[in-house]
Amino acid sequence: MLRSVEPIQYLNRETGKIETEQIYGEGFLRWAYGNPLGKTALHSFVKRPFFSKWYGKRMDRAQTVDKILPFLEQYQLDTDEFEKGVEQFSSFNDFFYRKLHPEARPLDTSPIVLPADGRHLAFNKASEISSVFVKGQKFNLPRLLNSHELAEKYRDGSLLLSRLCPVDYHRFHFPCDGIPGETKCINGPLFSVSPIALRQNLSYLWQNKRTITELVTEQFGKVICMEIGATCVGSITQSFKAGKPVKKGEEKGYFSFGGSSTILLFEPGVMTFSTDLTETSAQVVELYAKMGTAAGS
Repeated sequence: MLRSVEPIQYLNRETGKIETEQIYGEGFLRWAYGNPLGKTALHSFVKRPFFSKWYGKRMDRAQTVDKILPFLEQYQLDTDEFEKGVEQFSSFNDFFYRKLHPEARPLDTSPIVLPADGRHLAFNKASEISSVFVKGQKFNLPRLLNSHELAEKYRDGSLLLSRLCPVDYHRFHFPCDGIPGETKCINGPLFSVSPIALRQNLSYLWQNKRTITELVTEQFGKVICMEIGATCVGSITQSFKAGKPVKKGEEKGYFSFGGSSTILLFEPGVMTFSTDLTETSAQVVELYAKMGTAAGS
C-alpha cells in the first residue's frame, strides 16, 4: 500500500497561502511507487537511464508540439514570460527548457538568491537532516557527495534542496557571484524525485545520477551546486564555462524533459537562510518561490 496518499501541499511565497501541487503524471507515479506491480516495473525498467533517454528523445520530435497548448491550458502558465512565442517552439522539449525574458525573474538585492523556480527546503546543519517529506528519513551526505572527505567538510554546513516539477521553468542559475569549477558527474539510476517517490525512499536523491560543481565565492566560501537527475529527465545540460567568473542569477544550465532537483551546500557558519525558508522547513513544508528571489545572507 502507498504510505502517503494525502495531497502534496506547500506554502506559496508570493500569495502567502498553502496550495496543493498539480502533479504531472500523478496516476503513474502513485502506481509505480505504491503498487507492488508498479514497483516491479520501476526496478526492472523505469529507473534505468535508457528509459529516460528514450523518453527524452521522444520529446524532441517535431510532432510533440501538439502537447504544448494542452499543457499550457491545464497548468495555466504565463506565456508573457516566455522569450519565444508559443508557435516558435520546435518540440515539447524546446518548450520545456524554454528561456524567459530577463525581467520575468528580477534579482533580489540580497547577496544570495534561489537557483531555480521550485519548492524549497532549507536546513541549517546538513548532517542532522532527518525529516524530509517523512520524519525519520536520514540524509546520507557521504553518499550524496560520493566522498567522505567532502561530506566531513560540509557536515555542519547548511543545505538547500530545491525541487522542480514538470510545470516549472527548468533552467537553473548560480545563487551568487563566484568562479565555477568543472562539473563532475556521478552516474546512477533515475528514480522520480516527486514527494510521492521520496516519501517512500529518500535515498533516491543520492542514488540518482547527479552533477557537482564547486563555486568559489568571496562571501560564502566554496559553495557546492548540485543537480539531481530523475525519471524522464533526458539530460542535465551545463551552459556555463568553467573558470570564467559568473554573476548572481547567471544561467548555469537546464534540465530536459522531466521534474528534478537542485541542491546547494554551504560551509559551516557562512549562510543564514531567509526567515520564511527556515520557518516552513522546520515544519517540513516546502516553500514555493522563484529563481532570483532571496535565499538568505
